Amino acid sequence: MSKKESSILIAGGGSTYTPSLVIMLLEGRERFPVRKIKFYDNDEKRQEIVAKACEIIISERAPEIEFEYSIDPKSAFSDVDIVMAQLRVGKYAMREQDEKIPFKHNVVGQETCGPGGLAYGLRSIGPILEMVDYMEEYSPNAWLLNYSNPAAVVAESTRRFRPNSKIINICDMPVCLEDIMARVIGLKDRKSFETTYFGLNHFGWWTSIKDHEGNDLMPLISKHVKKYGYTEQTQKGQHKETSWLETMFAAKELHEIEPEFLSNTYLKYYLMSDSTVDHANKEYTRANEIIDGREKFVFNECTRIINEGTAKDTTFASNEHASFITDLACALTFNTKERMILIVENNGAIENFDSDAMVELPCIVGKDGYEVLSIGKIPTFQKGLMEQQIASEKLAVDAWEQGSYQKLWQAFTMNKTVPSTQVAKAILDEMLLVNEPYWPTLK
Repeated sequence: MSKKESSILIAGGGSTYTPSLVIMLLEGRERFPVRKIKFYDNDEKRQEIVAKACEIIISERAPEIEFEYSIDPKSAFSDVDIVMAQLRVGKYAMREQDEKIPFKHNVVGQETCGPGGLAYGLRSIGPILEMVDYMEEYSPNAWLLNYSNPAAVVAESTRRFRPNSKIINICDMPVCLEDIMARVIGLKDRKSFETTYFGLNHFGWWTSIKDHEGNDLMPLISKHVKKYGYTEQTQKGQHKETSWLETMFAAKELHEIEPEFLSNTYLKYYLMSDSTVDHANKEYTRANEIIDGREKFVFNECTRIINEGTAKDTTFASNEHASFITDLACALTFNTKERMILIVENNGAIENFDSDAMVELPCIVGKDGYEVLSIGKIPTFQKGLMEQQIASEKLAVDAWEQGSYQKLWQAFTMNKTVPSTQVAKAILDEMLLVNEPYWPTLK
């Protein structure tokens, strides 16, 4: 019996991650057959460059797969089984504002953490909900797999405003870190072991890592982290820019405050905010690194492929970002019951935490969706940090829903990266001006 062939829509077709995702789909089509790949984006010119290059890649490697791209929702979202969403509302110009405005006030500037993450969240809510509605209108049986940041705020908004929709919110950072953990102890990749993890998106901890024979790997990994953080002594890994190497190394200090668990690197921005600001290049942030690095590389390579009419020697390759979302699509389609870390409603999985909080936990994924694995009670330190962060995220969604300046000021103030109400207000007022085209009117 032949396997089902799926139709995939990549929403955010002009993303710099799109070529790697296409290559992953082509490389994995034996286990996850694909009959059609579609792109959708509201930036026609940007998408066209990526799409024309990917069209050549597909025609050379898998000519049997249909390919099309569109800026029309009906055309894009019709006849689709899986929507892979990777939106960046405001693109890198707005990410630069998310990072640089907080830095002006000696607050962490980051795309998903602190005021920058909340600002980005308010830009993202409306477009994500719009995509869910397009999917439900034109392909009501499809799943939407959301990679769009900031995943925590987006997940809270989909829980609140589209509670019955077939949407799964995901993040590839745990996947990236697990692959690093595997490599530093001499294993092939993250699929060489099984993990237990809890927290919020970009705000969590591993409590157990065991190989498939049940051997505890935490001591070996902890030994490396105590010395090097999550930095590797190789060139492998997804992130190599200076800011990411610094973030990976910061896991060494995070391990000192919580030696029993292994921390997600993003906790650096909350627990080491002063040193993060002190050591940051406030004029040349992560956004600038990407504009001058990945952004330039991807569009130069796409243009070269188009001009030469071939992708036979392309340097585009699949990566952790592409691997994780493809694994998830495969699990949903073929009921593989794979264990994956997803962003889900708590509903008692963490016994001593808010039931309606959107948390990041291990789940078993099959054709009917996912089953969240119970974690039990979590320690006071982690619980307290998570409660403050979830309150900040919920207040931000309240602000979007109610058009409330006051709620967003409270959200900024509640965030652990911000030292005072007045600093929160100063950042908010600057954010308000640059986000005017994207945010709802706040009163």
